[in-house]
Parts: sequence; structure tokens; C-alpha cells
Amino acid sequence: MNLPIEDVDKNVIHLREPSRMVEDAVSSEIPDWSREYKSFFSWSPSHSLLASIRTYQRSSKSKNPYAFLIKIIAIVRHKFWSVVTASDIPLNCEIGGGLLLPHPNGVVIHPRAVIGPNCLIFQQVTIGLRRGTEAPFIGGHVDIGAGAKILGDIRIGKNAEIGANAVVITDVPDNCTAVGIPARIIR
Repeated sequence: MNLPIEDVDKNVIHLREPSRMVEDAVSSEIPDWSREYKSFFSWSPSHSLLASIRTYQRSSKSKNPYAFLIKIIAIVRHKFWSVVTASDIPLNCEIGGGLLLPHPNGVVIHPRAVIGPNCLIFQQVTIGLRRGTEAPFIGGHVDIGAGAKILGDIRIGKNAEIGANAVVITDVPDNCTAVGIPARIIR
């Protein structure tokens, strides 16, 4: 007997109920710290790497007498998780809350780069300098595809998307997509 999907279980949100399908919008300004949450014993290298960075930054600003010890432990954790993930994300870089690194392998971020809240960065992404320039500024809720390179003194707008393997060397406006080598803007 084939029952309609709605009758199977009333406690589950089903695909055939459009009134209950509410997509949670991700903010480009308010960090969603739940995106970085990791339970204590779970194996999640990207979350552990971010946790070591956050711990170091908190202990650097703390007046706690044990802050120095916590900072040393955070440095050791950061070195370990950097090797495990093969990433180069400095302890002092400015990263907004809610960063997602689903596959952190090969991610390189310059220490002076600024990354806004709720961004998504895939594997092999480089965020760095060109000769004689400053570091990039990446707005909130920016999705950066695998292998993308963001180079130089540029600004990536809020809610922008950077395509896989794109080489971005010019500014990207808000709510736009950049693809190609060199990247061109798609509205």
C-alpha cells in the first residue's frame, strides 16, 4: 500500500509541504557561530583548526593569568591541525565568525587578509598578495569555489560567489559571481 509522504510521519518536515519548507537565510553581517561548532570528540579537522585559531585569538586578548599557557596549547593545536589539513591559515588573520571550510586541504590565507562573517571556502583556495599590493578584503557570506585565487588589493562584495579555479584580480560587487581566468563578473 502506497501512502502519501505526508502521512508517513507527522514529526518530520516533508518535501511535499511547501508551507513548512523555510530556508534559513545566511546573514552577511551577523556571524552564525553554530557553523563552526564541533563536539568534543568528533573528528572534524577544519572545525578543530578554526577552534585553535579562535582560542589563540581569545587568549591573546585575555588578562587571565593562565592565558599564556592556553595560548601555547592553541599554537601547538594549530600546528597539528595545519599539518593534518595541509592548510596555511595564520593565527593572527582576521576571520569573521561562521567560516565554513568543508574541505580545508590546501587553503592559504595571507595574514593581512580580512574575511567577513559566514563565508564558505573550499579546497585549494589562495587569498593573498600580488607584487606591491595589499591583502584582499572579502565581505560577508561569500562562497569561494575550489581552486580559486583571490589576489591583490581587491574587495569582494557581500553575498558574492567566486567560481571554481577563478583568478580574481579586480573588485567583485555585492551579489555578483566571478568566474574564469582572469575572472569576469556575471550579474
